[in-house]
Amino acid sequence: MARHKKYESIEDSNPALDISSLIDVCFLLLIYFIVTSTITPRETDLMMALPGESEGGDPPDIDPMLISVESSGTVYVGAGPSRQQMDSKIDERNLPLLSAQLDLYSSTANAANETPLVQIFVNEDTKQQRVIDVLNALAKYKINSVTFTDLLDD
Repeated sequence: MARHKKYESIEDSNPALDISSLIDVCFLLLIYFIVTSTITPRETDLMMALPGESEGGDPPDIDPMLISVESSGTVYVGAGPSRQQMDSKIDERNLPLLSAQLDLYSSTANAANETPLVQIFVNEDTKQQRVIDVLNALAKYKINSVTFTDLLDD
C-alpha cells in the first residue's frame, strides 16, 4: 500500500490585495454623479429681507403688492375686487404672468425711487415648491422686501 503524502500549503504571511481597480471605479462613479447632478438655487441663496426689527426710517409711500398662493398652486395678485389670477399651471415653474406683473411693479417702484414691497399669503395646504417658485420670481426682479402674512382681505 502506498503511503499518501500530505502536502502542506504554503501560506503567505502578508497577503496583498490590489485595490487600484476599485479606486478607479470609485472615481468614475464620483465623476458621474457630479456631472449628472443639477444645480438649483437654494432658498438660502435668495437675499430676502424678511420682517423683523426695523432698521429705522419712515414707512414707504408705495402700496405693497399682495401675492396669494392657493392650495391648488394657483397664484393670485391683489385682494378683494382687484384680485387677478396669474399662473395656475403647476408644472410651469417660471410663472410668466406673475413675472410680467412683478416687472411692471418693480419698474414703477424704481421710477418712484421707492423700495418694492411684497406680501405673500400662502394657503396651509400649498406645496412648498410653489412658494419657492414665487420667491425665485421675486429674486429675479431684485425684490428683497418680503413679508408673509396670514390675513387676506377679500
